[in-house]
Amino acid sequence: MKKNVGNKYIGAHVSAAGGVDQAPMRARDIGANAFALFTKNQRQWVAKPLEAKTISAFKANCKMLGFSAEHILPHDSYLINLGAPEQEKLEKSRAAFIDEMERCNQLGLTLLNFHPGSHLKKISEQECLAKIAESINLAHQAVPNVIAVIENTAGQGTNLGWRFEHIAEIIEQVEDKSRVGVCIDTCHTFVAGYDLRTFEACEATFAEFDRVVGMEYLKAMHINDSKIELGGKVDRHHALGKGEIGWSCFEYIAQDARFDGIPLILETIEPELWPQEIEFIRSAHLQSLDN
Repeated sequence: MKKNVGNKYIGAHVSAAGGVDQAPMRARDIGANAFALFTKNQRQWVAKPLEAKTISAFKANCKMLGFSAEHILPHDSYLINLGAPEQEKLEKSRAAFIDEMERCNQLGLTLLNFHPGSHLKKISEQECLAKIAESINLAHQAVPNVIAVIENTAGQGTNLGWRFEHIAEIIEQVEDKSRVGVCIDTCHTFVAGYDLRTFEACEATFAEFDRVVGMEYLKAMHINDSKIELGGKVDRHHALGKGEIGWSCFEYIAQDARFDGIPLILETIEPELWPQEIEFIRSAHLQSLDN
């Protein structure tokens, strides 16, 4: 199979068990030309530093298999809350986020995907969004090169970032706008209340994103169907075409040039289907080029 067919970079969130240098091979095995990974255990605050031999093996494997930095999407720890209302938790989160950025920089990666943060009903939305932006600014000052990629959320609990307006408010307060971006998760978008079930619905939702945030900030996507209905505000991913969103959304993304050149990452729930899901998006893309 040719890897770089058309301009779509499609992959999945693959395991880094045994070392981050193993992740590129796992991506290759599913026919991917993009991938996501954790650079440390996502459920721990602290991890031992990356070893020099692991860093060089990761870079060598990426080069050998043709994965370039802009098509690799590291994800930070789930424990981090960059909008935490308590100072101690906020400082711990900021230190952990800077460490995650530093790990990306060491690996030669230019993107770091993260969930913005939660107010925990202790501070206002505005205050929480301001803390998130300040956290990004501090990370930018501490580590060069890496872009902070805000993932839109499902709107569960007190998580912010489920409305496009939240994301716009964060970006507005980031000083270096060349180093901030957005990852749109299709499942999160849908359960947050933005319809994606038809081409027309996708047109309207992405027009709204462009109006409120700006398509120029889109750096990556998570491609997932949803077990939960439109506006359900619960984060439950499904395999493509098996959920409430359906195939049209994924055909739309495959055929629209605005989603070229960025990592399109599966986090669907049946990893054994990843090769077919990647092939589906690739085929839909190629069909659109032929038409």
